[in-house]
Amino acid sequence: MNKEGYILVINPGSTSTKIALFNDGQCISSTSLSHSTEELKEYERIYDQKNMRTSVILDWLKIQGLSAEDLKAVVGRGGLLRPMPGGTYSVTEAMLEDLKVGYQGEHASNLGGIIAYEIANKAKRPAFIVDPVAVDEFEEVARISGLPQLPRRSLVHALNIKAVTRRVCSKLDKSFEDSSFVVAHLGGGISIAPVKNGRIIDVNNANEDGPFSPERAGGLPVGEVVKLAYSGKYSYKELKKKLVGEAGLTAYVGTNDGRVVDKLIEEGYAKAELVFKAMAYQIAKEIAAYSTVLMGKVDAIILTGGLAYNIRLMSWIEERVKFIAPIELVPGEGEMQALYEGALRVVSGEESAKLYENEVFKS
Repeated sequence: MNKEGYILVINPGSTSTKIALFNDGQCISSTSLSHSTEELKEYERIYDQKNMRTSVILDWLKIQGLSAEDLKAVVGRGGLLRPMPGGTYSVTEAMLEDLKVGYQGEHASNLGGIIAYEIANKAKRPAFIVDPVAVDEFEEVARISGLPQLPRRSLVHALNIKAVTRRVCSKLDKSFEDSSFVVAHLGGGISIAPVKNGRIIDVNNANEDGPFSPERAGGLPVGEVVKLAYSGKYSYKELKKKLVGEAGLTAYVGTNDGRVVDKLIEEGYAKAELVFKAMAYQIAKEIAAYSTVLMGKVDAIILTGGLAYNIRLMSWIEERVKFIAPIELVPGEGEMQALYEGALRVVSGEESAKLYENEVFKS
């Protein structure tokens, strides 16, 4: 095997670590390493899992007949860093510190850059992250919420949104830096974003507003939420879980799986059809709203994420928004491919890696 061009991709989740090896544009091998609840109980903080997860990745790499020295680069999923422009970033000491403390919160994705650096540094190879959820390219007008104490924040499925936009640009023979799209990432959480000249200039926060999703409430009547919070029925933790995790399709129909909802509809369950249509209705409204951010100049509407496989849901959305622009369907998330492509653009010389310090500590 040619060992000169391998790029190792690392995507940590709450109970698993997805890893893949790419070479010459192809995924050579991939797996998802599971971590049991009992195993994870030993660690007080997510950061404390670093050595355990690094060790199992190196063991897997050894099974592939490779070591860190055989890699050209290592790329990890970006975490909850400081607000930053999109792109491929070199993992640096300042970034590592923010990932370690969880600058915008603790999340398994914070381990992506940390583990990438652990593996790459020993072999003196570059380590990168690509388009983390902390990507912030908002225009200033988009930050105003209506209450000064609560500015709108950019927390977004940036990795998939940017990757599918690049792919659609290639298909349509358009420049990534000179095009306009509304991209709807439709998964457990829903992010809908106007992407202008390669930048995500606005987006709904998938945990707090926008359409309801398979398990999140989306935007709610704020006065009623305040009443619920002070009703005495829920602790802060319980209410937070009710809004993010036990809401959306889960609350109405009892499942977060679009395939199950499809089956219920086919069996004649009228409520399932109504709620699924309502989700499509809210998604379509959000897409239309964000087309105004682009002043109607939309090259295409991109529907992506796991729910984009659902033909019924996609047809309901398309019939409401097709008057705005052509629809491009890119189902799935493709996170591993997107991470690889981001690293490849740097190691191939197509782009230069950004430095976290230069982007987030500007005077």
